[in-house]
Amino acid sequence: MLAFDEKGLIPAIVQHARSGEVLMLGYMNEEALRLTQESGLVTFWSRSRREIWQKGASSGNVLRLVALRQDCDGDALLLLVEPSGPTCHTGARSCFHRDVRGEIETSPQPTSAVLSALSDRINERRNGADEGSYTAKLLRGGVDRIGKKIGEEAAEVIIAAKTTT
Repeated sequence: MLAFDEKGLIPAIVQHARSGEVLMLGYMNEEALRLTQESGLVTFWSRSRREIWQKGASSGNVLRLVALRQDCDGDALLLLVEPSGPTCHTGARSCFHRDVRGEIETSPQPTSAVLSALSDRINERRNGADEGSYTAKLLRGGVDRIGKKIGEEAAEVIIAAKTTT
């Protein structure tokens, strides 16, 4: 059983489903939770505007729900998501991009985040309108063309590894 607070809210921690990176913290009431579960798109209660809002409704940077979990006390939620773009309204990948002094954090992301960032970039190129994108051209070329390119790149890695040892 979920334990909403006296204002009818529950904190919702949003985490990238593949990289594990924490993206944001929002609050849900029962309606926001229901809408999220029904639509598969993360929806919150805005404490400042005092209204329901679907993340990405105006920017297009929606959060697609992969899994929903509660903590051991039932007083917090964990939403595992696939983001369709930057999560933070500032354009940053995560809302947690500043240290405690307010400085932009430049330390590297977890290693696993690199692969999910690459996957996100490839999906952006696949779905983008830039017909001149080499990545989009490869994707349109199908499995054979993609395989050929991977083979070329693998050969270059082998040669580079051989010459550096």
